[in-house]
Amino acid sequence: MGIYEFNGKKYEQASRHQKEWGQKLFSDLHLNGNESILDLGCGDGVLTEQLSMLVPEGSVIGIDASIGMINTAKKHKKKNLQFLNMDMADMNFMNQFDVIYSNAALHWVKDHSRLLNQSYSALKPGGKILWNFAGEGNCSDFFEIIRNMIQTEPYKKYFQSFQWPWYMPSKFEYEGLMNLTEFKNIVVTEENADRFFTDAEEMIGWIDQPSLVPFMQYVPEELKEAFRNEVIDATLKRAIQPDGTCFQPFRRLKVSAVK
Repeated sequence: MGIYEFNGKKYEQASRHQKEWGQKLFSDLHLNGNESILDLGCGDGVLTEQLSMLVPEGSVIGIDASIGMINTAKKHKKKNLQFLNMDMADMNFMNQFDVIYSNAALHWVKDHSRLLNQSYSALKPGGKILWNFAGEGNCSDFFEIIRNMIQTEPYKKYFQSFQWPWYMPSKFEYEGLMNLTEFKNIVVTEENADRFFTDAEEMIGWIDQPSLVPFMQYVPEELKEAFRNEVIDATLKRAIQPDGTCFQPFRRLKVSAVK
């Protein structure tokens, strides 16, 4: 997994739709209140804290590779809540969790075979995963714009070693990957989560955190502002609607399985 440094405070302000998706997942957890839960890619910790309140007799650990995110998350303080700065690739939990939850994070992980095996090991017998992350077709408008931008001058030469930062599989592809594991009761569903941002300002916030983060580190300082402005202008030109809202197609995969 590539480790990108996010601004946790800005992400907290720009991630309204991610929070809404994550809260919808809660009802599918069917918690008793005493479970041990691992939140993969916990980000700013808002949803992780909410999970901890659903298991007052249990415990929740949130992990994230970004120190900026973890520093923001740590302001959420509960006796049964802990945050760790950890790359998912370094997980070595064994038979520890009843639930492994993740929302809007796992498309940042390139090696899902490893992730699935690590998650299986981390679960107690009978434990389950419930994940929601970006799938095939996600953010297709923005991705087309950014792919074109990094192939044009004066930016092209700075992206010669660039690797696409996300893994967004189809339902069929991910079912095939899951079927190679020991998980049971595997369910993979596609979700259309197309989004109308309230206005240009809200969409720009989403572009800045997290969408542009993997690209900005490749652009030299003297070109960062121009690169950002060109991406934003092109995205808004395509996205803005007559009523001032801004459209972006979002496609999700919802994954559940049992150990």
